[in-house]
Amino acid sequence: MSAVIYPTTNLTATEQLNFDRGEGVYVYDKNGKQYLEGMAGLWCTGLGYGNQELIDTISAQLSKLSFAHNFGGKTHQPVIDLADKLAGMVPVENAKVFFGHSGSDANDSHIKMLRYYFNAIGKPEKRKIITRERAYHGVTVAAGSLTSLPANLAHFDAPLEALGILRTDAPHFYRGVQGDECAAEYGTRLANNLEELILREGPDTIAAFIAEPITGASGVIVPPPGYYEKIQAVLNKYDILFWADEVITGFGRTGNLFGCDTMNIQNPAMMTFAKQLSSAYIPIGASVIRGDMYEPMVEASNEVGIFGHGFTYSGHPVGCAAALKTLEIYERDGLYDNARDVGEYLQLKMSMLARFDQVGEVRGEGLLGAIELVEDRASRAPATDLAKRVTKACQDNGLIVRNVAGNAIAVCPPLIITNEQVDELVDKLTMSLEQCL
Repeated sequence: MSAVIYPTTNLTATEQLNFDRGEGVYVYDKNGKQYLEGMAGLWCTGLGYGNQELIDTISAQLSKLSFAHNFGGKTHQPVIDLADKLAGMVPVENAKVFFGHSGSDANDSHIKMLRYYFNAIGKPEKRKIITRERAYHGVTVAAGSLTSLPANLAHFDAPLEALGILRTDAPHFYRGVQGDECAAEYGTRLANNLEELILREGPDTIAAFIAEPITGASGVIVPPPGYYEKIQAVLNKYDILFWADEVITGFGRTGNLFGCDTMNIQNPAMMTFAKQLSSAYIPIGASVIRGDMYEPMVEASNEVGIFGHGFTYSGHPVGCAAALKTLEIYERDGLYDNARDVGEYLQLKMSMLARFDQVGEVRGEGLLGAIELVEDRASRAPATDLAKRVTKACQDNGLIVRNVAGNAIAVCPPLIITNEQVDELVDKLTMSLEQCL
């Protein structure tokens, strides 16, 4: 084994698959075996692999200006252009954009900016953040504390109390339904639980509520219709900001430009982006806040002399150039429409997997989906071992999927995928299920 400490890996089972190259929606291992990349890498390679236009843009920017920082009032055109481009796209009023390297540090930056803002307006006690059970929002010390998955918290001693992290229900109707309540009643109960939490903690102590519109690593949970409308009504009642983590759902993934559009989330105060922002060709993340949050921060920074937050690579010119070109290609080549149209086909094809007795639920939107594997439909007991075996069978059959949340199998192919390639994806997933059942 090499000297690498591998991320999000069982450290007793490293270096199981060695990738060598990629082309389109396919990747190839060191032995030349082809795999359909059914996870777009890690929910991120929207343009697939080997997009020469994007590679040429990155190379040109490297030749022109390989690095420039943004400290002390210095800037460059790619960072200005990308910030203005994003500000014109997002449903955030008078948006301002801070750049980093990943979704984790983008959420970390949001936590710091929340505190900076509320301190600046004289409300230092308003610092708690509500996240949800089964949430995933990153792995830094702060953003990792917003994550609720047991494996991401075990052994790390996350400073939950110090950071003021609160947790409310995960909106998974299949798992959370009680008795014979309908989806509307379920959503009302979760909204009531949220309100009880807010009143118990004190509304004046809570800054924001963070949510992925549709979750990723926690199992591709699609909240039932009406859920977000009820949640936002509670948040608005108590002046708590809605923070949309669009690291996975942004830029067409759910069949609309943003997951907020798909799930009818209105006027988020904050949005987080990464992954498909550059199609993962170059690391870049973005933290977007409302203009009325930014203005008090300007005055506060002037009192201190600087806004004392930023990374060496914040607004890296190559990352910004890559993101600008990626967004241009998405729009020009109609990939948002492709994600919607082919996404509908993917959801139709995946729905047919419900014929297997151990597929308890099929869920998703656009080019994002999952199947929930159970021991039997009556008990809904999670079939965790089966999910692991199906994931391995898919890999053996030339398909990359991901086992998430214990007993779910997630798919998230590149935005460039075709109907024919969706057929290949679902056929290989079906074959793998048949082999394991």
